[in-house]
Amino acid sequence: MATIVAPPQPAPTRTDWTALAHTLGERFAARAAGHDADDSFVADNYADLKAHRVFSAGVPADLGGGDASHAELCDMLRILGRSCGSTGLALSMHTHLVSAAVWRRQHDGAPVEPLLRKVAADELVLVSSGGSDWLAGSGRATPVEGGYRITARKIFSSGSPSGQLLMTSAVLDDPQGGPTVLHFPVALDAPGVKILDTWHTLGMRGTGSHDIALDEVFVPQAAVAGRRPQGKWHHLFHVIAMIALPLIYSVYVGVAEAARDLAVREATRKREDASMAYLVGEMENELATARMALRAMITNAATAQAGPEATNQTTIARTLCGRAAIRTVDKAMEVAGGGSFYRSVGLERLFRDVQGARYHPLQEKVQLRYAGRLALGLDIDG
Repeated sequence: MATIVAPPQPAPTRTDWTALAHTLGERFAARAAGHDADDSFVADNYADLKAHRVFSAGVPADLGGGDASHAELCDMLRILGRSCGSTGLALSMHTHLVSAAVWRRQHDGAPVEPLLRKVAADELVLVSSGGSDWLAGSGRATPVEGGYRITARKIFSSGSPSGQLLMTSAVLDDPQGGPTVLHFPVALDAPGVKILDTWHTLGMRGTGSHDIALDEVFVPQAAVAGRRPQGKWHHLFHVIAMIALPLIYSVYVGVAEAARDLAVREATRKREDASMAYLVGEMENELATARMALRAMITNAATAQAGPEATNQTTIARTLCGRAAIRTVDKAMEVAGGGSFYRSVGLERLFRDVQGARYHPLQEKVQLRYAGRLALGLDIDG
């Protein structure tokens, strides 16, 4: 009897996330000014991202995701930031939650697989409250039978209009351990959860970073994923700093790159001006500095172990990257001259968007203190 051999099956095609970002970016760029003008969330862009399974890009392939590396995700966000800063920044907040979970699965054996599988299966959109909480946490957790009642107001909740799950925390007054921060997810359609229309800002207007009010929201004990002393550095935050900051600042480097390109385009009309080459050269140096600092963060995320020194290296680079991105756009305004004041040119939106680089943890003065205390051998929690 003849043996029938099945033909070999072709390997699944792996998504080229950089190429996809370029393709989607062209579409997003055409919409960016409109979202900026009317403070509207980039919902149409989020729909496109979901259709192309971008929200599960960072989930490992064995869990059903797109298997993008951290460096690939940074590159994707940088490209999207060039096209629409708001889309890039909102997406970075979801992406860093996924990426931190992936790192913790690989390095800590953390039980995050159910969450990652859910993201991959449903293109679940995660919303972070980390920027408003950080080490201190915010809100109140009151013990009740089977869990806690949470009352809080979470600011800077990017992507909330299209989000499904808020990854957040609240402070429990523990009689034995003192003030303790509990970490848990909350469904955005749960009773007592309300998205407030608060995001009317200088820049990044399309991120939908509204406040979210939690009014006596019930969180079961089993949903609490972690607990830690309030206000103290914890392993989780060393992971977040190392993994999240390169993703977030990739977007700001993208904004700076877009400003540089617009400025050069405007400058070609007056390139024989004796001062123009100097101005453009200054802008090129600032952008190169931002790129170098970003590259250092990405390398650190790939090679370091999460801890105080890795956090120090990442946050130093975050300060240098943010400074240089802002100065790049400042210089782009100078290169383009008075024309940059007009909305039609597009530079003024980039100028406003890049200001957001000032506000993500660790903000510059906090970072300087952290670096100084570490260098002096002092307690970083002091």
